[in-house]
Amino acid sequence: MREAKPVLCLVTVLALAFAAAGDADARPRPAGRAHQSNFQANKTFGLGIMLGAPTGLSGKYYLGPDTALDFGVGVIGRYRHRDGFHLHMDYLWHPLSLVSAEPFELPLYFGIGGRLFSFDYDDDRDTYDDVTALGVRVPIGIAFDFNNVPLDIFIELALVVDFFVNDYRDDFGADLNGAVGVRYYFN
Repeated sequence: MREAKPVLCLVTVLALAFAAAGDADARPRPAGRAHQSNFQANKTFGLGIMLGAPTGLSGKYYLGPDTALDFGVGVIGRYRHRDGFHLHMDYLWHPLSLVSAEPFELPLYFGIGGRLFSFDYDDDRDTYDDVTALGVRVPIGIAFDFNNVPLDIFIELALVVDFFVNDYRDDFGADLNGAVGVRYYFN
């Protein structure tokens, strides 16, 4: 139940932000895109939620037509005997759009970034409290980037290599995180 409170707070903050934002529209994409495979963003900054590993707040800021920074703040609850606070930031490239249709684009993206994971570990044999891991993330995903509404829905997998800062059973470890989410774009 410990991780339910942060998620409830994040959902409340998002609901208030969406209510305060008023009406927003996605900007039209450049003309003549019907058969192009490269992706061009028509949004700038989005904020939303993600479910999975991690569960929490997700944000994305487009730096250019096909590059972005994305971040996540949340919890990973009881995954591989670990649960705790997760924070990440990634630099993303959107090299191509798998589908360019009138209602949406479907860009493939990949990137590199970092994460901080502060967790407790408990299995039948060992217990570790307040473990801190610094990790390298390599995400890959797709986003349903809607053309006429300021939303995207994403599905992402991220390979993570963690380096444990304090006393833990290993010095480093690898993991696979996955999340789905939705973001509302304010501009």
